[in-house]
Amino acid sequence: MITIKEISKLTGISVRTLRYYEEIKLLLPLNKTEGGHRLYGDEELKRLQQILFLKNLGFKLKEIQRLLNETWEWSTSLEHQLAFVLEEQEKLKQMENTLTGLKNALAIEGELNEGLIQKMIQLSNRESEKKQAFRKQMFSNDEWGLVQSLPNLNRNDPSSLEWIGLLGQLKQLMSSGAESDSVQRIIKRMLEKSTEDYPDNESFLEKMWDIRKSPSLSDKVGLYPLDEEFLKYVEQAFNIYEARELRGTNE
Repeated sequence: MITIKEISKLTGISVRTLRYYEEIKLLLPLNKTEGGHRLYGDEELKRLQQILFLKNLGFKLKEIQRLLNETWEWSTSLEHQLAFVLEEQEKLKQMENTLTGLKNALAIEGELNEGLIQKMIQLSNRESEKKQAFRKQMFSNDEWGLVQSLPNLNRNDPSSLEWIGLLGQLKQLMSSGAESDSVQRIIKRMLEKSTEDYPDNESFLEKMWDIRKSPSLSDKVGLYPLDEEFLKYVEQAFNIYEARELRGTNE
Protein backbone atom coordinates (compact mmCIF):
# COMPACT_ATOMS: atom_id res chain seq x y z
CA MET A 1 0.00 0.00 0.00
CA ILE A 2 1.10 3.58 -0.64
CA THR A 3 0.23 6.87 1.02
CA ILE A 4 -1.81 9.72 -0.43
CA LYS A 5 1.35 11.82 -0.88
CA GLU A 6 3.00 9.00 -2.85
CA ILE A 7 -0.08 8.71 -5.07
CA SER A 8 0.01 12.45 -5.62
CA LYS A 9 3.67 12.28 -6.73
CA LEU A 10 2.99 9.24 -8.90
CA THR A 11 -0.06 10.62 -10.72
CA GLY A 12 0.35 14.40 -10.51
CA ILE A 13 -3.06 14.65 -8.81
CA SER A 14 -2.99 16.99 -5.83
CA VAL A 15 -3.59 15.72 -2.31
CA ARG A 16 -6.48 18.16 -2.06
CA THR A 17 -8.14 16.63 -5.12
CA LEU A 18 -7.68 13.09 -3.79
CA ARG A 19 -9.28 14.13 -0.50
CA TYR A 20 -12.19 15.64 -2.44
CA TYR A 21 -12.63 12.36 -4.35
CA GLU A 22 -12.86 10.64 -0.96
CA GLU A 23 -15.36 13.24 0.29
CA ILE A 24 -17.75 12.58 -2.62
CA LYS A 25 -17.08 8.82 -2.30
CA LEU A 26 -15.57 8.60 -5.77
CA LEU A 27 -12.24 7.13 -4.56
CA LEU A 28 -11.99 5.79 -1.03
CA PRO A 29 -8.66 4.81 0.56
CA LEU A 30 -8.22 1.13 1.36
CA ASN A 31 -7.14 1.86 4.90
CA LYS A 32 -5.67 4.44 7.25
CA THR A 33 -2.68 4.32 9.57
CA GLU A 34 -2.99 4.88 13.30
CA GLY A 35 -1.89 8.45 12.62
CA GLY A 36 -4.78 8.92 10.15
CA HIS A 37 -2.69 8.78 6.94
CA ARG A 38 -4.65 7.42 4.00
CA LEU A 39 -3.37 4.26 2.32
CA TYR A 40 -4.20 3.03 -1.18
CA GLY A 41 -3.75 -0.38 -2.79
CA ASP A 42 -3.65 -1.73 -6.36
CA GLU A 43 -7.44 -1.65 -6.82
CA GLU A 44 -7.60 2.00 -5.74
CA LEU A 45 -4.81 2.87 -8.19
CA LYS A 46 -6.72 1.12 -10.99
CA ARG A 47 -9.88 3.04 -10.08
CA LEU A 48 -7.95 6.32 -10.08
CA GLN A 49 -6.62 5.51 -13.57
CA GLN A 50 -10.21 4.91 -14.71
CA ILE A 51 -11.32 8.21 -13.17
CA LEU A 52 -8.54 10.13 -14.92
CA PHE A 53 -9.27 8.41 -18.24
CA LEU A 54 -12.99 9.25 -18.12
CA LYS A 55 -12.26 12.78 -16.91
CA ASN A 56 -9.99 13.34 -19.90
CA LEU A 57 -12.86 12.22 -22.14
CA GLY A 58 -14.93 15.07 -20.71
CA PHE A 59 -17.17 13.18 -18.29
CA LYS A 60 -18.24 15.01 -15.12
CA LEU A 61 -17.37 13.55 -11.73
CA LYS A 62 -20.98 12.55 -10.97
CA GLU A 63 -21.17 10.76 -14.33
CA ILE A 64 -17.87 8.99 -13.66
CA GLN A 65 -19.17 7.85 -10.29
CA ARG A 66 -22.25 6.29 -11.85
CA LEU A 67 -20.22 4.69 -14.62
CA LEU A 68 -17.72 3.12 -12.22
CA ASN A 69 -20.49 1.96 -9.91
CA GLU A 70 -22.17 0.35 -12.95
CA THR A 71 -25.45 2.14 -12.32
CA TRP A 72 -25.36 3.89 -15.69
CA GLU A 73 -25.72 2.40 -19.16
CA TRP A 74 -22.29 2.56 -20.81
CA SER A 75 -23.55 2.50 -24.39
CA THR A 76 -25.99 5.39 -23.91
CA SER A 77 -23.46 7.37 -21.90
CA LEU A 78 -20.74 7.05 -24.52
CA GLU A 79 -23.16 8.03 -27.29
CA HIS A 80 -24.16 11.17 -25.38
CA GLN A 81 -20.56 12.06 -24.68
CA LEU A 82 -19.56 11.52 -28.30
CA ALA A 83 -22.42 13.78 -29.45
CA PHE A 84 -21.24 16.42 -26.98
CA VAL A 85 -17.63 16.19 -28.20
CA LEU A 86 -18.70 16.48 -31.86
CA GLU A 87 -20.80 19.54 -31.03
CA GLU A 88 -17.86 21.13 -29.22
CA GLN A 89 -15.60 20.34 -32.19
CA GLU A 90 -18.05 22.15 -34.48
CA LYS A 91 -18.03 25.17 -32.17
CA LEU A 92 -14.23 25.17 -32.07
CA LYS A 93 -14.07 24.86 -35.86
CA GLN A 94 -16.36 27.87 -36.19
CA MET A 95 -14.17 29.80 -33.77
CA GLU A 96 -11.08 28.76 -35.75
CA ASN A 97 -12.67 29.94 -39.01
CA THR A 98 -13.67 33.28 -37.47
CA LEU A 99 -10.21 33.88 -36.02
CA THR A 100 -8.55 32.89 -39.32
CA GLY A 101 -10.91 35.25 -41.15
CA LEU A 102 -10.09 38.15 -38.82
CA LYS A 103 -6.35 37.46 -39.13
CA ASN A 104 -6.60 37.42 -42.92
CA ALA A 105 -8.83 40.51 -42.91
CA LEU A 106 -6.11 42.28 -40.94
CA ALA A 107 -3.60 41.25 -43.63
CA ILE A 108 -5.82 42.91 -46.26
CA GLU A 109 -6.88 46.02 -44.37
CA GLY A 110 -3.80 46.69 -42.27
CA GLU A 111 -6.13 47.39 -39.32
CA LEU A 112 -9.49 46.25 -38.00
CA ASN A 113 -12.25 48.69 -37.10
CA GLU A 114 -15.45 47.95 -35.22
CA GLY A 115 -17.60 48.02 -38.38
CA LEU A 116 -15.44 45.45 -40.15
CA ILE A 117 -15.31 43.18 -37.10
CA GLN A 118 -19.11 43.26 -36.86
CA LYS A 119 -19.37 42.43 -40.55
CA MET A 120 -16.98 39.50 -40.17
CA ILE A 121 -18.99 38.18 -37.21
CA GLN A 122 -22.18 38.41 -39.28
CA LEU A 123 -20.56 36.51 -42.15
CA SER A 124 -19.27 33.89 -39.75
CA ASN A 125 -22.68 33.43 -38.12
CA ARG A 126 -24.64 33.41 -41.38
CA GLU A 127 -26.62 30.20 -41.76
CA SER A 128 -24.64 28.02 -44.15
CA GLU A 129 -27.83 26.55 -45.64
CA LYS A 130 -29.11 29.99 -46.69
CA LYS A 131 -25.79 30.97 -48.24
CA GLN A 132 -25.50 27.70 -50.13
CA ALA A 133 -29.12 27.96 -51.31
CA PHE A 134 -28.50 31.45 -52.71
CA ARG A 135 -25.29 30.34 -54.39
CA LYS A 136 -27.17 27.52 -56.11
CA GLN A 137 -29.65 30.06 -57.42
CA MET A 138 -26.85 32.27 -58.75
CA PHE A 139 -24.69 29.61 -60.38
CA SER A 140 -25.32 26.76 -62.80
CA ASN A 141 -24.33 23.16 -62.12
CA ASP A 142 -21.30 23.62 -64.38
CA GLU A 143 -20.18 26.63 -62.35
CA TRP A 144 -20.74 24.99 -58.95
CA GLY A 145 -17.34 23.32 -58.82
CA LEU A 146 -15.69 26.67 -59.60
CA VAL A 147 -17.66 28.35 -56.80
CA GLN A 148 -16.46 25.73 -54.31
CA SER A 149 -12.85 26.48 -55.22
CA LEU A 150 -13.12 30.26 -54.71
CA PRO A 151 -10.52 31.73 -52.33
CA ASN A 152 -11.82 31.83 -48.78
CA LEU A 153 -10.81 34.28 -46.08
CA ASN A 154 -11.40 31.64 -43.42
CA ARG A 155 -8.89 29.20 -44.92
CA ASN A 156 -5.11 29.09 -44.93
CA ASP A 157 -4.60 27.18 -48.18
CA PRO A 158 -1.83 28.57 -50.46
CA SER A 159 -4.24 29.87 -53.13
CA SER A 160 -6.43 31.79 -50.66
CA LEU A 161 -3.36 33.20 -48.90
CA GLU A 162 -1.91 34.46 -52.19
CA TRP A 163 -5.16 36.25 -53.07
CA ILE A 164 -5.27 37.76 -49.59
CA GLY A 165 -1.67 38.93 -49.98
CA LEU A 166 -2.36 40.51 -53.38
CA LEU A 167 -5.41 42.37 -52.07
CA GLY A 168 -3.45 43.54 -49.03
CA GLN A 169 -0.66 44.90 -51.25
CA LEU A 170 -3.17 46.78 -53.40
CA LYS A 171 -4.80 48.25 -50.28
CA GLN A 172 -1.43 49.58 -49.14
CA LEU A 173 -0.79 51.12 -52.57
CA MET A 174 -4.12 52.97 -52.86
CA SER A 175 -2.38 56.27 -52.25
CA SER A 176 -0.33 55.57 -55.40
CA GLY A 177 -1.85 56.01 -58.81
CA ALA A 178 -3.53 52.98 -60.35
CA GLU A 179 -1.06 53.31 -63.22
CA SER A 180 2.04 52.91 -61.03
CA ASP A 181 4.41 50.05 -61.85
CA SER A 182 3.92 48.45 -58.42
CA VAL A 183 0.15 48.37 -58.83
CA GLN A 184 0.34 47.11 -62.40
CA ARG A 185 2.64 44.25 -61.36
CA ILE A 186 0.05 43.13 -58.82
CA ILE A 187 -2.74 43.39 -61.40
CA LYS A 188 -0.68 41.31 -63.81
CA ARG A 189 -0.24 38.61 -61.16
CA MET A 190 -3.98 38.67 -60.38
CA LEU A 191 -4.79 38.07 -64.02
CA GLU A 192 -2.19 35.30 -64.25
CA LYS A 193 -3.58 33.64 -61.14
CA SER A 194 -7.16 33.91 -62.44
CA THR A 195 -6.06 32.09 -65.58
CA GLU A 196 -4.19 29.47 -63.52
CA ASP A 197 -7.10 28.84 -61.16
CA TYR A 198 -9.95 29.13 -63.70
CA PRO A 199 -8.59 28.32 -67.18
CA ASP A 200 -11.08 28.89 -70.03
CA ASN A 201 -13.68 30.27 -67.63
CA GLU A 202 -13.74 33.96 -68.55
CA SER A 203 -17.54 34.17 -68.35
CA PHE A 204 -17.45 32.84 -64.79
CA LEU A 205 -14.77 35.38 -63.80
CA GLU A 206 -16.81 38.22 -65.31
CA LYS A 207 -19.88 37.01 -63.42
CA MET A 208 -17.90 36.91 -60.15
CA TRP A 209 -16.62 40.45 -60.74
CA ASP A 210 -20.18 41.71 -61.31
CA ILE A 211 -21.25 40.03 -58.05
CA ARG A 212 -18.21 41.44 -56.26
CA LYS A 213 -19.14 45.00 -57.34
CA SER A 214 -22.64 44.61 -55.87
CA PRO A 215 -22.58 44.92 -52.03
CA SER A 216 -25.94 43.13 -51.65
CA LEU A 217 -25.01 40.22 -53.93
CA SER A 218 -21.56 39.91 -52.35
CA ASP A 219 -23.17 39.71 -48.94
CA LYS A 220 -25.69 37.04 -49.97
CA VAL A 221 -23.03 34.93 -51.66
CA GLY A 222 -20.83 35.30 -48.56
CA LEU A 223 -17.88 37.18 -50.09
CA TYR A 224 -15.51 39.24 -47.98
CA PRO A 225 -16.74 42.87 -47.84
CA LEU A 226 -14.52 45.17 -49.90
CA ASP A 227 -15.42 48.87 -49.82
CA GLU A 228 -16.66 50.61 -52.97
CA GLU A 229 -13.69 52.97 -53.19
CA PHE A 230 -11.24 50.08 -53.23
CA LEU A 231 -13.24 48.16 -55.85
CA LYS A 232 -13.27 51.22 -58.13
CA TYR A 233 -9.51 51.53 -57.66
CA VAL A 234 -8.98 47.88 -58.60
CA GLU A 235 -11.23 48.21 -61.66
CA GLN A 236 -9.35 51.33 -62.76
CA ALA A 237 -6.04 49.50 -62.40
CA PHE A 238 -7.36 46.56 -64.46
CA ASN A 239 -8.59 48.90 -67.20
CA ILE A 240 -5.19 50.60 -67.36
CA TYR A 241 -3.44 47.22 -67.59
CA GLU A 242 -5.73 46.00 -70.39
CA ALA A 243 -5.34 49.26 -72.31
CA ARG A 244 -1.56 48.98 -72.13
CA GLU A 245 -1.67 45.35 -73.23
CA LEU A 246 -3.89 46.30 -76.17
CA ARG A 247 -1.53 49.09 -77.20
CA GLY A 248 1.43 46.74 -76.96
CA THR A 249 -0.35 44.20 -79.18
CA ASN A 250 -1.25 46.82 -81.80
CA GLU A 251 2.28 48.20 -81.87
